[in-house]
Amino acid sequence: MKTLYFDCVSGASGDMILGALLDAGLPADVLRERLAALHLPGFELRVEKVEKCGIAATQVDVVVDDDVPERHLPQLEAIVQGGDLPAHVVEKSIAVLHRIGEAEAAIHRSSLDHVHLHELGGIDTIVDVVGAVSGLDALGIERVRCSPIPLGRGFTNSAHGRIPLPAPATVALLRGAPVTGSEIQAETVTPTGAALLSTLSADFGAIPAMTLSAVGYGAGRKDFAIPNVLRVLVGEAAAAGDSGLQALVVLETNIDDLNPETYDYVMGRLFAAGALDVFLAPIQMKKNRPATLLSVICWPSAAAALSDILFSETSTLGIRRYEVMRQALPRRSQTVETTYGPVRVKVAHWGDGQAKAAPEYEDCRKLAAQYNIPLREVYRAAVQAAHAAALV
Repeated sequence: MKTLYFDCVSGASGDMILGALLDAGLPADVLRERLAALHLPGFELRVEKVEKCGIAATQVDVVVDDDVPERHLPQLEAIVQGGDLPAHVVEKSIAVLHRIGEAEAAIHRSSLDHVHLHELGGIDTIVDVVGAVSGLDALGIERVRCSPIPLGRGFTNSAHGRIPLPAPATVALLRGAPVTGSEIQAETVTPTGAALLSTLSADFGAIPAMTLSAVGYGAGRKDFAIPNVLRVLVGEAAAAGDSGLQALVVLETNIDDLNPETYDYVMGRLFAAGALDVFLAPIQMKKNRPATLLSVICWPSAAAALSDILFSETSTLGIRRYEVMRQALPRRSQTVETTYGPVRVKVAHWGDGQAKAAPEYEDCRKLAAQYNIPLREVYRAAVQAAHAAALV
């Protein structure tokens, strides 16, 4: 699975994202060709190589000749839909623009169709959004992950006067994303940058396990005490179901004051919300109190929702979170016919043609109860049927 990681060294903007993609191998001619499919006059894409604190980076400027003072969200969507872009690029681009509109509408207590987007309604916003989505598509990126996002402080000018940084739209767009304070007294993350990172990223966290193939640096316009760049890492990562390594998250907490009857319900909610596994272990805590270690294994994208369940459904006040690597065998599910009825069998492969089969418990349990026979008899019949069908 071709994966891209956004490493927000100093922050992010639409221009910095475009620059990083170009620096990572996206040909400028390809990007210009994709943007030309918008049939949108009044802009020019300028690309140059610069240095930021000694780091070579690509800087992109979207130079605009636009006499429209402001646009509403439906106008932006109509421009994107009116071009000759691939359907999936149109869909993702409109999703980003829609989130910008939702953030602005909430801030100004206006409807989505009538909110004034001011600076965010310009041609440069459309170019940044469509350019970023098209660039990821042209590079063949299948999954995007992002680092925690550093936010600077200070004030900036807007159509409504002086506003605090990070801008209200930026803060609204980053709700649910991990953010951290920055020592920089300036705007480090623009609303467009926030909308792109939060919409296009499948999850946030550390650099995922992958075979690195390209690195790119996109430069911001200002100079800071640290390199004002956004870095992207591109590589091949193992996808769910492949035989390679998978980056997972473990959530765990020690609990010594929860009614034991609650655990079954909590486990059910965790599995329903995407947990790959949930397990309990007896432990001894401080003052030699007996307690339970509750552990959850999940994909990084599900960690936030599962943490919310642990906080709301248990008495815990803190959750440990860390990444682990899992090597999983590719598997498929097939149904075999036994003397007692059909049973689904999970078949896994590894090495040079090696395989093994595991009957599904629920199917075996139902047949054992139906025929009033030992469960192991149904298991044995299912394994024999798998061998007879040359599945293993």
